[in-house]
Formats: sequence, structure tokens, C-alpha cells
Amino acid sequence: MKLRISLDERTFEVEVEVAEPDHASLPPAYPVGSARLVGSAASSRPSGPGAGGPPAAVADESKACRSPVSGVVVKVVAAEGATLNAGDTILVLEAMKMETNITAPQSGVIASIKVIKGNRVQTGDVLVEFV
Repeated sequence: MKLRISLDERTFEVEVEVAEPDHASLPPAYPVGSARLVGSAASSRPSGPGAGGPPAAVADESKACRSPVSGVVVKVVAAEGATLNAGDTILVLEAMKMETNITAPQSGVIASIKVIKGNRVQTGDVLVEFV
């Protein structure tokens, strides 16, 4: 494969060989911009304070919002007692220098927010419980 590269206002034509197969057709490692409800693939991944430990138990798994990625909480947008529609932003996580909006997977009232700004979370950790 030939490529044209410009450097310091000079153009070079180079020939390169593909060393690895194209990974563009692979699905992303995690869904960006959304959280998953328990019962999806996120619930089967290790999480919790102890690396590799089981996900934290909640009173009603159908009302738990878990983290789709490991990262750091950079902003909590919603508050306990707030009424949200599905898709409303709850908080923002930073993972691999990218910010991911965690959105409400369902409409409802927030019973409790389990994290605060600066917390590190693992994939599958409970972020929010709904009423």
C-alpha cells in the first residue's frame, strides 16, 4: 500500500506493509454514552471494590444502574429524589481520557446515588438505584 506523507512542507511517497489485520469491523469494547441494567452483559463481569469480586447486591436488581466501563466519576449531574426520563444524564465517567455520559436506562425517581465525584468505579459497579 502506498501512502503520501507531508513533513515540513515536503511530500514523501512511502510504501507500507500491513502487519496486523484491520480491526475496524470489530464492535466497540463497551457501549458509549449509556449504562446497562442488570441482566445484560455488564452484570456478568467482575466488579466491586475487590478486583474480580462479584457485583454488589442491591434490593431490586431491575432498578439498578451499573457502570458499563471502569473509570473515574468526574461529574454527578442528577440528585437523589430527582425524576428522570430514560436517556437523561445521571453522571459522567472518564475512562481512557474520554468522558462517557451515563444515562438513565429507564424513567423513574432516583432512590440513591452510590458514587461521588472522584470515585473510581469498575465495570458492573452499582452507580444508581431507582425507586
